[in-house]
Amino acid sequence: MQKAFFANAFGSRCAERAKLHFPGVAVSVLVAISAQFVAEHYAAPAMLMALLFGIALNFLGEPGPTAAGIGFTARGVLRFGVAVLGARISVEMFLSLGWSMIGVLVLGVALTILFGVVLGKLIGQGPRFAILTAGSVAICGASAAMAIAAILPKDEKSERNLLFTVLGVTLLSTIAMILYPIFTNAMGFDDHSAGIFIGATVHDVAQVVGAGFSICDEAGETAALVKLIRVSLLAPVVVLITLWWRGTEGETNGKRPPIVPVFVLGFLALAAINSAGLIPTAVAALLTKVSTWCLLAAIAAVGMKTDLRNVLQVGRGAIVLIVAETVFLAMLVLAAMFMIGAVG
Repeated sequence: MQKAFFANAFGSRCAERAKLHFPGVAVSVLVAISAQFVAEHYAAPAMLMALLFGIALNFLGEPGPTAAGIGFTARGVLRFGVAVLGARISVEMFLSLGWSMIGVLVLGVALTILFGVVLGKLIGQGPRFAILTAGSVAICGASAAMAIAAILPKDEKSERNLLFTVLGVTLLSTIAMILYPIFTNAMGFDDHSAGIFIGATVHDVAQVVGAGFSICDEAGETAALVKLIRVSLLAPVVVLITLWWRGTEGETNGKRPPIVPVFVLGFLALAAINSAGLIPTAVAALLTKVSTWCLLAAIAAVGMKTDLRNVLQVGRGAIVLIVAETVFLAMLVLAAMFMIGAVG
């Protein structure tokens, strides 16, 4: 009798929450579908389209029937999408690339984040913003930005900073997708080396694939592999950032985040299962699509929650910071490739 009572109460609460969130979630999904349609038919970055469409529908994020669901999508759906990214990762990927190149990628991520924090301090940008932009540049663009934003302490500038970062790395990735194949050809790189450089420096996965396969299949496959290894570094970086912020009690207003966020545990669990060969290829492909759609809907929701006028207030320093981080990563990877003899 008592179990039935609690079951009914739980079911009632779930139904109420679903009813509350459904309008906003549905709007976010519709915006994501529209963004994907435009991206496929006009060769535009889907993330950028979702962000711009979301900004155009900013009024839906204001108090009303869609506000709760939009907020849920920007938080809960986002974290689920990042967790599911783990299905792309396996230990076999690491071993196929070689330890010297893995070292370059790890060093590139670490030094780019350190460079961003130092430069941010020098030009008057806060540490949260510096870590957010540097992490997105160093790892995997918009996906990394959203994952890092999910664990950073919130303030009145959090959503504005996330929106600017996603917009910035997406635009820079698109520019790199066009220029980097030209650059690698001018440098005399062979197809394998060109793929390594593109995978190690371009921010978003879609643009990495676009740039790599614009050269040839070998360059595209190499670039995608290198990029996925960068994506795998997202989980340890998020954990390290969380630990650092736990040590700054004043920055968190007394509320410390968990040492390992739940969505990171999900990411690591799926990566471990995939490494053990327990995720069939078809299921892994399905999970990849689920992750993509979740992140598209989440960034659309972030756009709907943020006023573009606030984003335009970031100033020149923010633009200088994210561009400098991008250039720093490219120069660092280029120098490292010459040092380890990865250029051919």
